Amino acid sequence: MNKFEPFFEKIEQSLQQDDFVKLTLSKPLSKQNELQNVYLRLIYLKEEQFFQFTYRYKTNDQVKNHSFEEAKEILEDLLLNAFRFATLFALSEDTQCFISKKKVVTIKKQYPSFKNKLPEHHDNIKTKKVEKSDYLFHLGISDKEGNIIHKMADKYRQINKYLEIIDDLIKTSDLPNKINIVDMGSGKGYLTFALYDYLTNKKGHDVTVTGIELREKLVNYCNEIAQKCKFNNLHFVCKPIEEYKEKNIDILIALHACDTATDDALYKGIISNATLIVTAPCCHKQIRQQLKGSQQDNPILKYGIFKERQYEMLTDTMRALLLEKENYQTKIFEFISNEHTRKNVMLVGKKSSRKVDTTVIDKKINDLKQEFGVTEHYLEELMNSK
Repeated sequence: MNKFEPFFEKIEQSLQQDDFVKLTLSKPLSKQNELQNVYLRLIYLKEEQFFQFTYRYKTNDQVKNHSFEEAKEILEDLLLNAFRFATLFALSEDTQCFISKKKVVTIKKQYPSFKNKLPEHHDNIKTKKVEKSDYLFHLGISDKEGNIIHKMADKYRQINKYLEIIDDLIKTSDLPNKINIVDMGSGKGYLTFALYDYLTNKKGHDVTVTGIELREKLVNYCNEIAQKCKFNNLHFVCKPIEEYKEKNIDILIALHACDTATDDALYKGIISNATLIVTAPCCHKQIRQQLKGSQQDNPILKYGIFKERQYEMLTDTMRALLLEKENYQTKIFEFISNEHTRKNVMLVGKKSSRKVDTTVIDKKINDLKQEFGVTEHYLEELMNSK
């Protein structure tokens, strides 16, 4: 008798009782194994029932569909050679299958974890935003076969999260048919290329994307890759942000533009009446240097690390208020996990027709300045000079 047969019988029983929820494989035999987990759920394709296998690797997910008989063979191989633990979740009970180092199989029943079944329609699958593309290879994110290079896995996750955020923002914004996007401080262009490729080739939008970058080498490098990839409406320009004069901007992006370059970018977005302004602020030196050596009554600011974080929050809160003063609805949220980068805050402004009480906002700004001894915020200086 197959040592996994009792476990497979439990799966079959859950199918017959129509209470199968899902099945997971965990605890890889080796920590070096690229395959971290496998998840199974039921789906229907053309009215036929299949097990959908989601293979969770360190850098990506892969999805395959199999019949029950095929699934049993694959599960047996995975449990013998890749994983120590499998859990069958059903509405009646959970069943755990543990495989020891000596390949002894132990099966245990537990109380059910779920009260409802998962959706069984293929359309509910969450897909990655980034598909295989030449730009990933040219930028050193993937190899020629399209496999993500291990050391670039965090960057790949960041790209997917970024596109998810931008996609949601665009869906809820009133943008023209032809969208003009400017990415200020585009650097090596990882996110710039990803955004152009996603909006043009996957979503079918008519977009023009311009990357603004001060380092000429990076500008030439990015323009060469854009030509190789035949990204005809993606261009990179070498100049400081404050010298960029084009005012036809529908979406302004500034991710990790250093210090007051974020404020220069925000100002360009404001005076261009951009529909969307998306920034990931960086450095926050202006307020910190302005308050350097000043005595603070707040005991939290006695400690250097707290002082640093407080000044970051102060800088970005004032930026958000200044955007609100210009009729932008603002949000500040975590962009990606702290484990990838500490500079993980995103500040987004979406143009609104709703009028605001500027006197109330001015009071909030002035109260913050008075509390912390700030004379003026750089973005405020730019806006006052309009």
